[in-house]
Amino acid sequence: MRVRAVVASAVTGAALTLPAVGVAQQASAAPWLCLASEADIYAAAPARVNGDPGDLLACRQVTLPGFSDIRMKAWKVRYVSTDVKGAKTVATGFVAVPEAAWTKGGSRPVVTFHPGSSGLGPQCAFSKQMAGAYVDHYEGPNVAEFLKAGFAVAATDGAGYIDGQVHRYMVGHSAGNALLDIARTSRQIPGGSLRSDGKVGIAGYSEGGQAALWAAQLAASYAPELKVAGAAAGGVPGDLKVTAQRLNGGLFAGFAADALVGHNAAYPAMPFDELMNDEGAKAVEDAKKLCLFGTLGRFLGARVENLTKDKLTVDQIWQLRGPDGTWGELADRSKLGVDIGTPGSAATYKIGFPVFQYRGALEEIIPTETEDATRAAYCKAGINTTWNPWYAGEHLTTDWLAAGDVTRFLGDRFEGKPVAGNC
Repeated sequence: MRVRAVVASAVTGAALTLPAVGVAQQASAAPWLCLASEADIYAAAPARVNGDPGDLLACRQVTLPGFSDIRMKAWKVRYVSTDVKGAKTVATGFVAVPEAAWTKGGSRPVVTFHPGSSGLGPQCAFSKQMAGAYVDHYEGPNVAEFLKAGFAVAATDGAGYIDGQVHRYMVGHSAGNALLDIARTSRQIPGGSLRSDGKVGIAGYSEGGQAALWAAQLAASYAPELKVAGAAAGGVPGDLKVTAQRLNGGLFAGFAADALVGHNAAYPAMPFDELMNDEGAKAVEDAKKLCLFGTLGRFLGARVENLTKDKLTVDQIWQLRGPDGTWGELADRSKLGVDIGTPGSAATYKIGFPVFQYRGALEEIIPTETEDATRAAYCKAGINTTWNPWYAGEHLTTDWLAAGDVTRFLGDRFEGKPVAGNC
């Protein structure tokens, strides 16, 4: 339903009819007011998405119950992003801005944040859970650290949490684009206080860590106007092939299941549904409905061989070819640390700001060899990299243990403090 507002002009006394601010408005101009309904934010994408990447399509002011001790204003947002093939798409998320004045010079900085794994069900969207429809998310403490430091937060759900779509889980380019675009969106909120000259920090852990590093790699070419000061990424599954091989048949096979379904959503012309046996077809539908812990329980010990008609192994799936290449080639497109370099290099992905990478000493989900290899690739490329693999936690608790260090790292970058890295 289109929403209209009639405002009396203080100058002429004439009634001004403002444009609709609901989902029906798909023009590139931002809405005049944040009056979209909940349904508008997550409505199906139109056949044609108009506007530039980052353009605000709809917004809705909300409260974030988990942060009741922090005075802020917050909005759910619907915005334009770009998919893996360069087509415009729709993404969602939220923006939160502390009410306390920013006193450290310049415009208030924003941390553009991608959460860790949420699950593929539409109810699992990070913006829904943080606005009160809580299921099982765990990233609240990290967002609170940023807000308490005075930073604004622009948190993307990632691509695919709208009606009729499936989250593009672990598809690096989609995630990186959505993360950069919501930083652009945060400056367009009607009545908002964020300015385009404010510095940007990039952050995320696990799935969010992959997204954060992809955003770092894409920033110079995809969003060169953003003043990115630094990026922090932890628990990073830098090589999906290595990670999938470790997850298959294990305690955390649900992550591999979501990655397969998420890649099918990004590349629907590739062979997928026809590969599944009856059990596999049911598993795919279940994955599309569940949040994090439900997914882990559903796929505990699951092996892809038992879900496919021909008992295909992971390695055999990588060899399967479709219109977009082989599945292995598509997985490699999300591999981090490939063709990266400094701004003066000939690399495809140029990073000119410091990066903080980290993992837990007791990491049990992501193979440490791929986390270590990503850091090594960044160091080899000459990128200013700070590395900490010694947090005294396993995968989940390391996310919280590192939150203070991540906030301080980004805060120092916002203040222009130098960092030497430890390559």
